[in-house]
Amino acid sequence: MSSEKAMSKRQAMRVKRERQARVQQLSVLGVVVVGALLVAFALIYPNLKPIGKVAAASSRERPMVNDNAMGDPNAPIKVEEFSDFQCPYCQRFYLETENQIVEEYVRTGKVYFVYRSMGNFLSDNIARSGGSRNTESNDAISAAYCAGDQGKFWEYHDILFANHTGEGVGDYAARKLTAYAEEINLDMNAFQSCFNSGKYEERAKQDGVDGAAAGVTGTPAFYLTYTVNGETKHKLIAGAYPFSEFKTQFDAALTEMGIQ
Repeated sequence: MSSEKAMSKRQAMRVKRERQARVQQLSVLGVVVVGALLVAFALIYPNLKPIGKVAAASSRERPMVNDNAMGDPNAPIKVEEFSDFQCPYCQRFYLETENQIVEEYVRTGKVYFVYRSMGNFLSDNIARSGGSRNTESNDAISAAYCAGDQGKFWEYHDILFANHTGEGVGDYAARKLTAYAEEINLDMNAFQSCFNSGKYEERAKQDGVDGAAAGVTGTPAFYLTYTVNGETKHKLIAGAYPFSEFKTQFDAALTEMGIQ
């Protein structure tokens, strides 16, 4: 084989390898672009798809409401519910148990009840474990605290759970949070200003910090605080138990305090 033919063959092989490398690079780039587009679509779509019908929440009368709390602040037992609006078990507690506690213990002055959120804390833990961070729980509690500025924390709390579908992300996309605010007749300028400013982001984070300090690792969880002979005691009820379990725990604490 002449040197010219050998050179031509080497050049052809080099051109072929370069062409294959470019095709491979373009294929990789294509996969990356498609992946990025899919991620972007997953993040954007909840705010683009039609909102659909907003489910109205059943009306509940709560005693001595003050922002995210209800009942007598001097009640012998303080209960802090650490919850997450995206949690189906938290929704179950709201639907099946909360009202019984309100009627038997909050309205009678035995329990002071406070709602707090673990959504931001749990979402951060998922992200640290390599999962994708979902901000909707944090957005939902921030919006609820904004509603509280207008004296409607619990009305917003109720409509959030009424529209929890269990389908994952989307229930608390920003446009839906606005629709829920409209449904309960909030001053929309004040609500949007509060929500868009991130006014309650730090408060939501502090909920998670305090819940973790109380030993909360999942939702819902209920942190009881009461005093016996000058000693402050705590109990943690972890889970969406039926009313009978709460009754047992509350009555036991009241008996310790000498209250019938």
